[in-house]
This record gives sequence, C-alpha cells and structure tokens, in this order.
Amino acid sequence: MPRQPPSGAWHPGRVSRSPFPEGAEQRARARNPVGGHVPVAGGLAKTGIPYAREMGDEAVQVFVANPRGWATLPGSPGQDEAFRAACAEQGMPVYVHAPYLINFGSHTGETVDKSVASLRHSLRRGREIGALGVVVHTGSATGGRPRDVAMAQVRERMRPLLDELEHPDDPWLLLEPTAGQGASLCARAEDLGPYFDALDRHPKLGVCLDTCHAFAAGHDMAAPGGTKALLDELVEVTGAGRLRLIHANDSKDVVGAHKDRHENIGAGHIGAEAFAELFTHPATDGVPLIVETPGGKEGHAADVARLKQLRGR
Repeated sequence: MPRQPPSGAWHPGRVSRSPFPEGAEQRARARNPVGGHVPVAGGLAKTGIPYAREMGDEAVQVFVANPRGWATLPGSPGQDEAFRAACAEQGMPVYVHAPYLINFGSHTGETVDKSVASLRHSLRRGREIGALGVVVHTGSATGGRPRDVAMAQVRERMRPLLDELEHPDDPWLLLEPTAGQGASLCARAEDLGPYFDALDRHPKLGVCLDTCHAFAAGHDMAAPGGTKALLDELVEVTGAGRLRLIHANDSKDVVGAHKDRHENIGAGHIGAEAFAELFTHPATDGVPLIVETPGGKEGHAADVARLKQLRGR
C-alpha cells in the first residue's frame, strides 16, 4: 500500500471547513489522498510545491521529462532533495507520469528503442524524487501488426525494465489502460489480464485506473453499480493490491465513445455519484486520486475540493 500521510501533517490554506467528525478527516485522507497533476517548469520544489499547496493537494503527479518529447535530461539534485523532503514532511504521496510518446507495441524500431530509454529514465527519476509509482500508457499495435506480435514485443522490451526495480525505494510501474481508440493493446479491465501475463505478473507491476479512459472504453460507471462492477473486475483480473493510483476524470463523451476527453468532476457523463463510490470499494483502500481535468488552476482546485466533499459523504 502507498505510504500513509501522518495525521494532521498539512493543512492546505484553500481547504474548506471539514464535513467530517473530529479525526475522521485524517482517516479519510489516509485512505484516499486527493490531489492533481502539478506543473514543475522552473523546478520541482520551487514550482510544484507552492502550486500543490495552493490547490489543496494531498497527493501529486509530475512529469520528469517533456511529455511530448524523448529527451532524458538529468534532474537537479538540489531541487530533487527539496521536493522529496517537502512531500515527505507534508505527507504527500508522489507519482510520475511517463511521456506520452512511449509505445512498446510500435512497429517502428526507433520508437521502441526510445520508449525503453524514456521509461527507464522516468523510473530512475521517480526513485530520485521519492515517487511511489510511474504511470505509463499501455500503447497500441501500430502499422497493422497482429496483437500477439505487439504483445510479444511488450514482453521482450518492457519486462527487463521491471527486473531493474531491485532497490526498496524503486517505484512501481503502473499500467494505464487507454480509451480504446485505434489498435489499443489494453483498454478494458479484461485486457489487463494478457498484459499482466506477458510481464509475468511482476511484483512491482500495478495499475493506474483512469476513469475517463475506462468509461470511454465501455465500462458504464454512470449506471447503478457500474463503478463497483469495474473495480470488482479489475481485482479479479489483476489480483488484489495491484490498483495503486486513480486518475479521477469525468468524460465529455458518452460511454463507449473511445474518446479521451476529460471533463471536470460531476460535469460530464460519468457524474459525481460514480466518483463517490470510488471512496468505498475495498480495492481503493490506500489508493490516491489524481485529477487531470480542464480549467487550469481554478478547475484543478475546484475538482480537488469536489472530490474531498464526495469523500466526506
């Protein structure tokens, strides 16, 4: 389970009066810290920490490289240490999102080679800043390749990276299924089974569930019992304890649309009730929620506050 934040370690200035009885807020935060993806241009500690504090974040996700590029630049040891120390002091779990270009199912050798280098870089940087997990999209079989050929390549090229995670402080590798567009290798919960099997169900392999992606792929979380059904299936397919992070995003499009278009919490087709259910399922115990919703600072802060209200119910 993720490291739990200490009780009362941090009181963000923008958090409204708690709806909880005394002590319950700390327990709820420990079960499901809520936060968002924070900008770090200018420095992890210099930019990321003040932004997270202003947004009321209890958990954060960051990029450690250009998300739309292949550069694998070293970090700043001073900024890394300051960021890691501040997050530890504030009881704030940290996650890294790997660049979007990574695709281990690509038919282009250069893309696969760069994907290996890029993900290795994100995993190394994740360890350096104290991240609990590194999120990577599960990719697609490009160039008209058969799915089994692409999955064999995933095993060949991604599996060795998992074996490099030998240090106790190494992050988990978190697979994020897609919205099911194109020749996606993994979109629905059932698709995680073959993906996990290809990687020998490695002990450092986990899941990042993006609610918008799951809804777009056909899991109707807006239907009565829909969220529970999704989480039940995910546990059945991957095993207990594999869900390590949730990207909490509503959807601009209807269920099964295969479109990755995020909406603010409660303003899309998923609706607020489905997000409230995330806080009660056994599979989400200890799992942080990260928002990646539109609206800039105002949208970020509003969605973090909204999720906290739903958690309070």
